[in-house]
Amino acid sequence: MSDPRRGGPGPRRGTLGTRVPLIGLIGPIGCGKSTVAAWLAARGAAVIDADQLTRLLMAPGTPVAAAIVARFGEHYRRLDGSLDRSVLGRLVFSDPKRLAELEAIVHPAVAGMLEASIRAADSRNPAAIVLEAIKLVEAGHAPWCDEIWLVVCEPDTQLARLTGRSMAEPDARQRIAAQAASLKLWRATATRILPTDGPRAVVERAVDAALREALARRR
Repeated sequence: MSDPRRGGPGPRRGTLGTRVPLIGLIGPIGCGKSTVAAWLAARGAAVIDADQLTRLLMAPGTPVAAAIVARFGEHYRRLDGSLDRSVLGRLVFSDPKRLAELEAIVHPAVAGMLEASIRAADSRNPAAIVLEAIKLVEAGHAPWCDEIWLVVCEPDTQLARLTGRSMAEPDARQRIAAQAASLKLWRATATRILPTDGPRAVVERAVDAALREALARRR
């Protein structure tokens, strides 16, 4: 496993002023963010999943869901009132302009929920707080965090993991391609890069070491 890279740009870090380290966790789909988050949770970290909060905000009857349907059309709403996220995803991941339109609706609403969740977690004094958010940087939340960890893997590994989840290969390739530009931005912003191609035990030890360093810096 390669050594983690330290020292991403941008002097402003930890602007939320949490009492425990706030770690932003980012990375392309299929590279293992959720697995790393689960390991950190097992070690006493409070994990906040931005995607779960986004799903709540996009639930039937919410203002965000209504705004999405108004922008993209009724054909993206299922008969039960829920958004057809898979069909909407195929649209926005093939068209950067439409993706930007969707993010302009969702990101402002998510920001308030994320900050409230971070404040609540901090009051419980966990070992650390982990904000798992694929659009952390683009949404402007990177300065909140004391550290930004980027979870990556090789494209072949990524494709195999996605198709192993029963995602059709054309859809998987589309998702990977759509995140190529973002990956460059994430690499430029990350304070630590965690490759996940190696043996599971080796990757987990790297996560352990990274957490120990984050806690030691705060102490």
